[in-house]
Amino acid sequence: MKTRIEQLKKKIEQFTAQTPRELEEFRIAVLGKKGELTAIFDDFKNIAAEQKKEMGKLLNEVKNMVQDRLKNQKEMFDSSADDVLVPDKTLPASAESIGSRHPISITGNEIIEIFTRLGFAIADGPEIEDDWHVFSALNFPPDHPARDMQDTFFVERNPDILLRTHTSSIQVRVMERQKPPIRVICPGRVFRNEAISARAHCIFHQVEGLYIDRNVSFADMKQTLLYFAREMFGENTEIRLRPSFFPFTEPSAEMDVSCKICGGKGCNICKNTGWLEVLGCGIVDPNVLEACGIDSHQYTGFAFGMGVERLAMLKWQIKDLRLYFENDVRFLKQFETA
Repeated sequence: MKTRIEQLKKKIEQFTAQTPRELEEFRIAVLGKKGELTAIFDDFKNIAAEQKKEMGKLLNEVKNMVQDRLKNQKEMFDSSADDVLVPDKTLPASAESIGSRHPISITGNEIIEIFTRLGFAIADGPEIEDDWHVFSALNFPPDHPARDMQDTFFVERNPDILLRTHTSSIQVRVMERQKPPIRVICPGRVFRNEAISARAHCIFHQVEGLYIDRNVSFADMKQTLLYFAREMFGENTEIRLRPSFFPFTEPSAEMDVSCKICGGKGCNICKNTGWLEVLGCGIVDPNVLEACGIDSHQYTGFAFGMGVERLAMLKWQIKDLRLYFENDVRFLKQFETA
């Protein structure tokens, strides 16, 4: 047995592991259930009583020796791994991705920038509104069927408190506190109780505009919107105005722009018409001016409103409104250079 112990001791002294895996294999070969040292301990009970003291001392020395050897080599591997993980502070820093603006922000900011160059100021107002500013002041009688055009979220079942369905409520507040001339745009988030789909959402964004002064005409509105369209969609863009109906303007119109994809020849984006609908507009109804304390005999004006999501869809050919709200990084990264 003494010879076996001396051989094992020499083997332990000479062993040096090159990898953590080799170290583990050596541990199993020596200390495992079928290891060499384990086998010697099993045979220890069979030796003569007078040899047990000496052999027991040798066995304990070898056991401590192999455990120390394993511990030291394991610490060496751990230390080596730590050295690899320590960053080299002399290396240049890696460039972090800084992300991008949301397409709604990009489009909204572009609309605002165009109209501020024309002298329009920016106005803001509350998202939780009352019936007067959202409907009644804008020529919506209590039983008027036009109220059904907009499915409304009411707050706590109070028919007078609601989430605004359009940013026209901001225009009313501006007209109530400011005398003409008035030239403002009203960007903001609006809410309508609609089923969410690729073409509709219960939350969206609008930019509405209002210009009131003496002798403001339909021609002034048309020229303003033509300038906007060419700044937004390109200098060769044409517009057309189609008769429409809004309770707060008379006459009212829908404005289309020539499709920039096909150049007006017709494609699947414009449904082969050559035109894309972008906004509603019209001359402010005299009843609205009077409701807000403005003399309709001295002043006239025009108003317009557009959906930011709609313009972004046209600008980048986005086919599903839900993409705006999903925060999918793969979608948003497409606008890093926009």
